[in-house]
Amino acid sequence: MTKYGMAINLDRCIGCHTCANACKMQNNVPSGMLWNRVLTEGSDVIDGAVGDYPNLSRAFVPVACQHCESPACQRVCPTGATYKDDKGRVEIDYDKCIGCRMCMAACPYNARVFNWNEPARDTGFDYGDPRVPVRPKGVVEKCTLCKERTDNGEEPECVVCCPTTARVFGDLDDPDSEISRLIANRAAGVLLEEQGTRPQVHYFD
Repeated sequence: MTKYGMAINLDRCIGCHTCANACKMQNNVPSGMLWNRVLTEGSDVIDGAVGDYPNLSRAFVPVACQHCESPACQRVCPTGATYKDDKGRVEIDYDKCIGCRMCMAACPYNARVFNWNEPARDTGFDYGDPRVPVRPKGVVEKCTLCKERTDNGEEPECVVCCPTTARVFGDLDDPDSEISRLIANRAAGVLLEEQGTRPQVHYFD
């Protein structure tokens, strides 16, 4: 079996948002939406800071779908549109999605977006990988771990484009993979562990 996942080195993340923009371009994400967000820890605004001047600090946490081993979104989906594939990724069958947004309510990571209107793009046309399906109005969408790339043996675009190599992608079921060794040796943790969803995205310092 293969179980794809990601490990993110928070010490290396500089909050440049390259991962968010690379994801948007690769996956033809509509204007006003992001699948991949970079949060500023302790702040409710992008690139904020905590503390009082001059004693300020800033730390970043990239967040997208956590591709959970026990996904809350899948449990509540009434049509089976949200599913786990044979590589351990949480995916959406857009033909089955009825836009009820139960998955969005259930996800502890706020990792999905919804097409309320016909998707619009600043370019006026589709862009990115032509293998990526175009999502219509009325469906939920989210990070797919760049399914079209990873099915072809390539890494997700956010991993390829990260300028500080903060991201590592690989097979969590292979104990000899780089990601498995990192998680074992660097005491990597997951977001909201208490939710019991067992995320396949790990974070370490």
